Amino acid sequence: MKTRSSGIPRGIPDFALEVYFSKHEFTAKYHLTASDAQTMTINELLALGTDTDRTAFGELGLGYTTTWGSHKLRDAIASTYTHISSEHVLVFAGAQEAMFWAMQIFAGPGDHALVSVPNYQSMESVALSTGAEVTGFPLWEGEGSILKWTLDVERLKTMIQPNTRVIAVNFPNNPTGFVPDHATWKALVELCEERNIYLYSDEVYRGLELDESKRIVQAADAGSKGVSLNVMSKAYGMPGLRIGWIATQDRQLLQRFERAKHYTTICSSGPSEFLATLALHNAEAIARRNRNVMRANLPSLEATMTRCADIVEWTAPDGGCVMFPRYLGADGIEAFAESLVHERSALILPSSIYKSQLLDIPNDRFRLGMGRTNPEAGWAELEAHLLSRLGR
Repeated sequence: MKTRSSGIPRGIPDFALEVYFSKHEFTAKYHLTASDAQTMTINELLALGTDTDRTAFGELGLGYTTTWGSHKLRDAIASTYTHISSEHVLVFAGAQEAMFWAMQIFAGPGDHALVSVPNYQSMESVALSTGAEVTGFPLWEGEGSILKWTLDVERLKTMIQPNTRVIAVNFPNNPTGFVPDHATWKALVELCEERNIYLYSDEVYRGLELDESKRIVQAADAGSKGVSLNVMSKAYGMPGLRIGWIATQDRQLLQRFERAKHYTTICSSGPSEFLATLALHNAEAIARRNRNVMRANLPSLEATMTRCADIVEWTAPDGGCVMFPRYLGADGIEAFAESLVHERSALILPSSIYKSQLLDIPNDRFRLGMGRTNPEAGWAELEAHLLSRLGR
């Protein structure tokens, strides 16, 4: 009797971020490390539509939806791209499902994958579980106070092997907020086109760049090898919808994703698809609203960081609503984060949450978010805890 692997990963390590969140996310009073922008209520979202929209939502049936996603939703998603039509979009139940299948479809035994570090853990953990050879490339140079977030395409070229199938990146980056400049991004796109390598690009924070001139072209628009991942959760601030998608000019690749989806969610929630469609019809207004939240938060965050300059080094993110400041306290970031949540009910993510199996990341960092409204009380707790380490 012949047998074959199902392709479902085995032995994947615990997802460190989610394990940590399961302990603290909904019990801590101050969620200082939130990675999503400020959300809105269903009524607030429906208010952006017409009376016809509101009636249609109330009369919506609760049956199955198509695996690909509704035509209206895919049209709305396609409208956020320049060179993508609805036939080049596949809807998933959030970004995590798409990531889970992507890293299995792109590479397996005998293949090689390049993955940026630091990263969202499933990008590397799922890839490693497939039996592919996976190499991490760092998004920084230097260390300590002279560390700089960067993307070195020339160095990346030297890491490509004859069997490299995919280069996986995340910009704006989680947790650093780093975005490469336009020339560097173009060089990476061209490299993947020349070498016939998929460029898998996690773009879930795109649209939250405070300096909008730093916003880079989406991979699916940039070239035939580009594969863009996006979701309603981050820049749009609607994680409760659980609607994500993959967009690519490669229709055959997209069909492989669709066949894989049959083994997980099959289809998405009808009400979620309806609401996501409505949100995307107002995509720029919603993203502008969330950028304005960040802009309003920035002065008080800068003031907090200035008062704590003897124990924290930081820079505002190029894009996205998270950043990765450096902690200088003698107790170390792990002990500091633990005492902060237990003594002041304020949650941050220490750098161990982003520990990679591929590279040693800086171990003196923590993720801080700035996308939620009214953060000042939480930042005051963080500031007090930081200054207490200096005896102030």
